[in-house]
Amino acid sequence: MKLRMNLVLLALAAVLLFFLPDLLKLFFDKASVSYLSLLINATSLAILALSWDILARTGQLSLAHAAFFGAGAYSTAILVKQTDVSLWLGLPLAALSAVLLALLLGSVTLQLRGIYFAIATLSFAEVLKAVIQKLPSSLAGGAAGINVEPLFRPQFIAGEMERWEIAFLRNESYFLLYAGLLLATIVLSLLIESSSLSYAFSAIRTNEEVAAVMGVKAARFKLLAFVLSSMPVGILGAIQAHRIGSVSPDETFNVGTTVLALVTPIFGGLYTSLGPILGALGLASIEEFLRRTFSEGYLIGYGIVLVLSILFMPKGIMGLLRSLRKAQRESL
Repeated sequence: MKLRMNLVLLALAAVLLFFLPDLLKLFFDKASVSYLSLLINATSLAILALSWDILARTGQLSLAHAAFFGAGAYSTAILVKQTDVSLWLGLPLAALSAVLLALLLGSVTLQLRGIYFAIATLSFAEVLKAVIQKLPSSLAGGAAGINVEPLFRPQFIAGEMERWEIAFLRNESYFLLYAGLLLATIVLSLLIESSSLSYAFSAIRTNEEVAAVMGVKAARFKLLAFVLSSMPVGILGAIQAHRIGSVSPDETFNVGTTVLALVTPIFGGLYTSLGPILGALGLASIEEFLRRTFSEGYLIGYGIVLVLSILFMPKGIMGLLRSLRKAQRESL
């Protein structure tokens, strides 16, 4: 029943997201281009956060998101560079690349726990970056990287549209693609929450030894969570590569991707579908506000906000909302 209600709400959200670009254009005109860019960043951050949270539900602290992101971006970039196939084939290839990487990495590292697992996954991302740099330039572009064609290229029609409308149409197309990927990730998260996987993940997170006594095969479930967590990130890397127009080892395998994937669900609230999304919306808005207010050194203010939120909201936005709801009930 709860799953059905959540899916209905998600369908309503999908309709709203579909019409959101047109509403922004109607109310904000030229400024709608900037607002769409902000929404794209928030949506991208939500995908990262929610996919990371799927694995976190098993109690694993993964730092491999940069590796999955980079694998997805480079697989589609190499495909586009080496063949004449449709650009859209790069998206399923990116998902497959991330899944294969997760299977390889997970089968080797998931026996580790805590900080040892975190260090192993972080090291793997750095190793993968080094491998990409050492590949022949004709294949992976070396340290300079590869240029990637855009998925969407609106044509300017003189006399019928203004220049800013080209940027709007491009952002609108990408926003709908990002939103579709976010909705698919939310559906995946909700299905996990409503299935027996939720109980298995929770049991492993609470006490892996006790879970094993109860018949829960921890290694199998952790590997499954690792694989499910990697798919949206691989596709996100491919979309981002087409949108930005290039991939390079330093940018694509940037550890900042992993840090954002980790911090955002903590800020929003772990082990839920809504928490990482609220965290992404909140952090994207805060970053944009600080960027516009303090053009220099805004990241210092961003870091202070994160530290304060962790200190005073240890359970994130979702924990704060639960506390407020509880206080309201007690006051009645």
